[in-house]
Amino acid sequence: MWLVALLASTSTGAALDAPRTVDAATPATIAHPCGVASTAHYTHVVWIVLENQGYSVIGSPDAPFLNHLASVCGLATRSFAVTHPSLPNYLALTSGSTLGVRDDGEPASHLLQAPSIFSQLGGGWRSLEESMPSACDRVTSGSYAARHNPAVYYVPIRSTCVHQDVPLTFPLDLGARFTFITPNVCDDMHSCPVGVGDAWLHRVVNDIVASALYRAHTLALFITFDENDLAASNQVATFVVAPTVPRGLRVALTFTHYSLLRTTETLLNLGLLGAARSASSMVRPFHL
Repeated sequence: MWLVALLASTSTGAALDAPRTVDAATPATIAHPCGVASTAHYTHVVWIVLENQGYSVIGSPDAPFLNHLASVCGLATRSFAVTHPSLPNYLALTSGSTLGVRDDGEPASHLLQAPSIFSQLGGGWRSLEESMPSACDRVTSGSYAARHNPAVYYVPIRSTCVHQDVPLTFPLDLGARFTFITPNVCDDMHSCPVGVGDAWLHRVVNDIVASALYRAHTLALFITFDENDLAASNQVATFVVAPTVPRGLRVALTFTHYSLLRTTETLLNLGLLGAARSASSMVRPFHL
């Protein structure tokens, strides 16, 4: 069994809305979440998508938890977002295409009829959205950004969205085959220091690897950033956390957001959407 220490200071969802910092000298508390199994059958996939930081978070003293995670799990060292700004990257991640969107417009201005990983899964998905005022909220308000919640843009899933796209609360509900977790605009590193998001991740990732599904070797977690708004290369850090991922594995193959979609669809036995069909898979390189 893994040794996991949870952060008691953020025991409620409301507490996560307040800016927090993390002491770079404080040790991360996941001992060995990866490299604990030689085989597994992954039936559940979780994504956490952060904002606007480039690959430079690797080695940054402001992100001690993420760097600890890279040292004990898997890291894609050549992972790239597909465009700018935020919204088309979220659409690429979930549909295999930017769908012609080039801005961060609200859902009312982008009524998308395209298939997505959400429509592929029917009732088997869930989005957990931090600071979202109400289920399937299609209007940006406070620290909730609709543009970071791709499910609310897809018209074909409107009838189920209100039941499956819900505010993030604790303990995390990870029962769906695919869970998309979105921090608010502070905890995603968009509008607050990197250290604030790093501390938020510390708590959330610990909850995930402490879950019964992860301990049963049936859940894989991926953490990435929507885009790198500081470099033309659009390189981001993508982390792979799963029991069969060798500890400290670094993979230098080139991956994109379409690779993450392909990998997830493959693990969940789904068809491949759009550019996921030609993207590199992460399954074999990361021992999934």
